[in-house]
Amino acid sequence: MRFSVAVSALFVLMGSFVSADLHKEGLCIDKIGGQYVYNADATKKACDAYLQRNTGDKQWDKCPDCKMTEVGKLNLCQSLENHIGGDELNHYCTQNGAGDSLAS
Repeated sequence: MRFSVAVSALFVLMGSFVSADLHKEGLCIDKIGGQYVYNADATKKACDAYLQRNTGDKQWDKCPDCKMTEVGKLNLCQSLENHIGGDELNHYCTQNGAGDSLAS
């Protein structure tokens, strides 16, 4: 499922976004016609992949608490223990068909 979401609405729902560092929430997006569009399928697949991740001993190398959750009627990947790395999430989003990712 895809639907158009204005960037300002995403910022209101999730706060500020950056691609690096560690995050509690993230989602996959595409840019279509100059607007960011939420990519639900890629978000779910990226979250599932991050849950299975086990690439080392750094905080972002594993996400044992990654799960899909709803925030403001938007489904996103959540790690309350800040295991989501921005670059890693972007990798999983693009690997699963999205053009980009957002994380906060």
